[in-house]
Amino acid sequence: MNRISGNKLLVKALREEGVDTIFGYPGACTIDISDELYKQDYTKVILPRQEVALVHEADAYARTTGKVGVCLVTSGPGATNLVTGLATAYYDSVPLVCFTGQVARHLIGNDAFQEVDIVGITRSITKYGVTVRNREDLGKIIKEAFYIARTGRPGPVLIDLPKDVMGELGDASYPSEVNIRGYKPNTHVHVGQLKRSIKMLQKAKRPLFLAGGGIMISGARKEFTEVAEKTNVPVITTVMGRGAIPTNHPLYIGNVGMHGAYASNMAVSECDLLFSIGTRFNDRITGKLHSFAPKAQIVHIDIDTAAISKNVQVDVPIVADAKGALEKMIEYVEACDTKDWLSKIDGWKTEHPLVMKKKPIMTPQNVLDAINRLFDEAIIVTDVGQHQMFTAQFAEITEKKQLIMSGGLGTMGYGLPGAIGAKIGNPDKPVISISGDGGMQMNIQEIATAVLEELPIISCIFNNNNLGMVRQWQKLFYGKRYSMTCLHSGAACRGKCGEVSCPPYTPDFVKLAESYGAKGIHISKKEEIESAFLEAMKSQKTPYILEFDIDPEDLVYPMIQPGGTLEDMILDC
Repeated sequence: MNRISGNKLLVKALREEGVDTIFGYPGACTIDISDELYKQDYTKVILPRQEVALVHEADAYARTTGKVGVCLVTSGPGATNLVTGLATAYYDSVPLVCFTGQVARHLIGNDAFQEVDIVGITRSITKYGVTVRNREDLGKIIKEAFYIARTGRPGPVLIDLPKDVMGELGDASYPSEVNIRGYKPNTHVHVGQLKRSIKMLQKAKRPLFLAGGGIMISGARKEFTEVAEKTNVPVITTVMGRGAIPTNHPLYIGNVGMHGAYASNMAVSECDLLFSIGTRFNDRITGKLHSFAPKAQIVHIDIDTAAISKNVQVDVPIVADAKGALEKMIEYVEACDTKDWLSKIDGWKTEHPLVMKKKPIMTPQNVLDAINRLFDEAIIVTDVGQHQMFTAQFAEITEKKQLIMSGGLGTMGYGLPGAIGAKIGNPDKPVISISGDGGMQMNIQEIATAVLEELPIISCIFNNNNLGMVRQWQKLFYGKRYSMTCLHSGAACRGKCGEVSCPPYTPDFVKLAESYGAKGIHISKKEEIESAFLEAMKSQKTPYILEFDIDPEDLVYPMIQPGGTLEDMILDC
């Protein structure tokens, strides 16, 4: 019998699973795996600057390619640095398989050097986690990990690899099939429930589609657009569902929820049937639960049984993959009488259009309008904060454009590494990241990764010198007490705000970009926006940082009042 080490079997498994890219950072407990990866030429190894960013890169690679993202890190701090990224992927249903090194089995539980119970630490933020205790189980466990990660509601899986297990010789074969007792993801649509929901849709006077991230995950944008067009039913989206139907489509109203469009939030409050697909109904879109869609019957299609009626009680539950359900719907749906309803929605749009006030100085909308004009095709990756919400409001997402972000967890620092992972997975597509000056600094070391991998990403920084989203809350609800949000703040001005001059802003992003071997442009006037993008778009191998001066008084509106309903919107101030 041919026998090979666990390290060799892992590398063989990566090839068998079609893993063309792995994001890895080495250490003592994975050095033998690194050595085996060095000997092969199928799987490309990306070396980021830190594990926190590494997992975001694998995450964005997965979101934009439809493949499973794969990570390899060492034990101890290497493993614990994955925690935030695993939670990010878990809440947004991103398929990852993360391999962590572990000390030898006889040392586990003895507080050995760089030993942590990473399976225990991440149990609530992974779909499945396991420490491999026997060499003969390794192939089966890896095969199951990839299957679990990508089926049902996708999510991250963690496999912990003790160093001695990986050094042992064992069976060289890798399983071709998976049969996990107790894990049988639903792959069929309950046609009876679906037909019942379609009858309700036909009878409704004010029907409304709510499209969530599940449509994007299942690759069902085309099918959903066809259903919307066949029925002539208007569409709202969660932030994660933006792009489920082209944002310039006449049936599209806008995002719903905390910073949703006025017309979208009013439509939810007035609809008589809310037909929701692939959303968890989290608090960012519902406002006060008892007042959410108060006049509507609710249909909910979701792949995850646990998500249905978890937050919002629904009338017709349908457990199904979004794409499978929509393909069936195409067969049965007919045009609905929505003329009067669409007219009412148009009235709300006219009454309170989603636009920023025109100003002589540059605004976030000016930047996003330029992106809309200049890029017919793009992957747009955001960080978390005001810039994220501005992007979700104003970025046009059409058939050739994709928007990704950390939605469920709201992870600052996602933008730059997310752009790197997206570009590695989609080398022929333009990739733009949009970050605030706060979020950009959380993983700014990844400029080095972008430079060394020759990735011509365009990283936009909306620099308002503040942690803008928290500052917005402080302005509106905390009497303008700007605690811990000014990024000028330091020893020279602590306790003396307004009494002394602000210290210089640090860092100088353009100089920092240049120090890494990237290029940077500082844009202070709206007339300079387009030329900066055109210059960056010429680059074939070098990343660009475009820093835009943004007024800290530019706030994201509309905004739902804390504890309010979707109708309790602050429209301006």
